[in-house]
Amino acid sequence: MTRNARVLLAVLIVALACVQDAQAAMSRGFNRLLDAVVRIDVREETFEAGARRFTGSIGSGVILSDDGLILTNAHVASPRAVELSVTLASLERVNATLVGWDHWTDLALLRLDLAEVKRRGLKFTHADFADSDKLYPGQTAYAVGTPYGLTRTVTRGVISNNRRYFADNRGVKGYETGLFNTWLQTDAAINPGNSGGPLVDEDGHVMGINSRGYLGAENLGFAIPANIARRIVEGLARDGSITRSYIGIVPGALLDLEGFYSLKQNTGLLINNVDPGSPAAKMGLRGGDIVLTINGAPVDGRFPEQLPPIQNLIASLPVGAPVKLSVKRGEQTAVYTLVTEKLESRQGEEWAFEKWGLTVRKVSRAYARENQLTDDTGLLVIGVQPGFPAAVAGLDRGNIITKINRQPITSLDAAKKAYAVFAEKPAPTLVEAQSDRQVSFYIFKP
Repeated sequence: MTRNARVLLAVLIVALACVQDAQAAMSRGFNRLLDAVVRIDVREETFEAGARRFTGSIGSGVILSDDGLILTNAHVASPRAVELSVTLASLERVNATLVGWDHWTDLALLRLDLAEVKRRGLKFTHADFADSDKLYPGQTAYAVGTPYGLTRTVTRGVISNNRRYFADNRGVKGYETGLFNTWLQTDAAINPGNSGGPLVDEDGHVMGINSRGYLGAENLGFAIPANIARRIVEGLARDGSITRSYIGIVPGALLDLEGFYSLKQNTGLLINNVDPGSPAAKMGLRGGDIVLTINGAPVDGRFPEQLPPIQNLIASLPVGAPVKLSVKRGEQTAVYTLVTEKLESRQGEEWAFEKWGLTVRKVSRAYARENQLTDDTGLLVIGVQPGFPAAVAGLDRGNIITKINRQPITSLDAAKKAYAVFAEKPAPTLVEAQSDRQVSFYIFKP
């Protein structure tokens, strides 16, 4: 063998060893990730048709820390959960508790019962986040989770789009979601039960959290990007919730409207409409206005994909802070100073008064504004059970209970107190409710 041949052979041997080492490291990283993925069994209470019911569901999650923090979807684990159990990679089942949830991004944080883990001598690993800002279309991606209850399932695909915008009309248990981030789109198979599991790269780093797939379509799955998830995890671990600011503008993409509004391309944000009673409405902003700058920084809302970051910019401002908007209306441009409010969901807390055959939802400030109610007191009727006192009295879905036995219902607790009196000593109960701005009276008889 010639000297050149020997040198070439040595180079090939070294290269092969490097490849094998890289593959081994990749395998170790991916196997570590597999040991951090868990199945989540949830038992939760729901309030519908005038009664409280319990349902069960299965989802996925990924352990993120040595102290047992688990990230999953908000639609998997919510405050409605009355029982949470986690199946580790070892197939051992452990109880868990909800640390916090954020329906706006469809993320929730759980914690393993570490006392139980220690007592039983159980082990687990944790995963690490990738930098989702560096992901690119065509990059290999693996969805890991528990589709249809089949634990430790891995499907392979690619990142189909690294900055997908879509309007999520389903929401999270009636709560809004998806307003403040774009999504990772993947063709890795995501099925029911995959929700909350990680979308990972070849090294086992978490690129995103699988959230949903398009019903009736193939190879259309969506995940919350890792960099969004990382910030939410930090906030939930610290505070149990995420506080955001609100000014009340509903944005729209300009697309090809720049000429109509006499704007340069890639300039401005279209206000589609303004929420009634919001800070923006109070300052006189209206649909058709164009926001040019926010606190002096130019904004570009030409395409739908650019809207969530702008909304997140506003939402990330401190609650109660002034925000200056430079707004173009016709040929005039003016600066408006608004004071942010705390962002609240249109969905309020729900409850069931079973002896009345009545399920209700607390009227939220956002709901009151949308429906032009005078205030956010009262309970919205979301269900009545035939044959029970509420139905017999004539109360119906959509009515808003404002008083019980002449006492104003300013909170859900106020109604619970009135119900407790009825439950302990049944007696006719006078209920005042309004519908279409008209007030009616109902008698709940035992």
